[in-house]
Amino acid sequence: MKKKAIVVHSGGMDSSLCLALAVKDFGAENVLSLSFTYNQRHSIELTRATEISRHFKVDHVELDLSCLSQITESALIGNKEKIEHQEGKAPNTLVVGRNGLMARLAGIHADSLGANCIYMGVMELEEANSGYRDCSRAYMDIIQTALRMDFANPQFEIRTPLVKLNKKESMELGYKLGVLEYLLETTITCYEGIEKEGCMKCPACKLRNSGLKIFSLEHPEVKYSYKEKILNLIA
Repeated sequence: MKKKAIVVHSGGMDSSLCLALAVKDFGAENVLSLSFTYNQRHSIELTRATEISRHFKVDHVELDLSCLSQITESALIGNKEKIEHQEGKAPNTLVVGRNGLMARLAGIHADSLGANCIYMGVMELEEANSGYRDCSRAYMDIIQTALRMDFANPQFEIRTPLVKLNKKESMELGYKLGVLEYLLETTITCYEGIEKEGCMKCPACKLRNSGLKIFSLEHPEVKYSYKEKILNLIA
């Protein structure tokens, strides 16, 4: 199997937008969707990653990273710990080094398939708002440099097309690509694994839904099943 790009695909909105972009750039037959299992808090995101990949006619594989639960702790590993974010500290949903690890593994697989790039749906606002240290372009540049050395390939890229966007701007991108309404119904953002509007309480839901509300007010023509709930959110 030969590919031109791999998308690290969680089944969430951001990585699914990256999948749509990769398909636009390279064609579905040249893209691989890659998900990771690591005893994450909920498994529905993996089911949705499979479904979304099928929708875009993209091959999809999963890699097992269950060893993460043996070497680090996070509220996103397992489902027993209450989600918390104490002021001045990183949230307990931070999985230390996760994005870097996934990028390196995806890069190694990409190199073996003849691909010169991977896509990561990281956004710097996640670092600013949620304390996720591995969501910046500077972080990805470090990993990219290491991968270029690993492969003796100075052209290898980690593409992060959303990294400078806010959530409203990412919705605009999905709208222009013609995939937003589908992704609003199928992707999983919520830390608790609740679909569509999610629990509306966790940090991921709050960040995404606040951006979606701004987008929805500007685009009354866009339809999705929980739009009234979003519009009725208190700012």
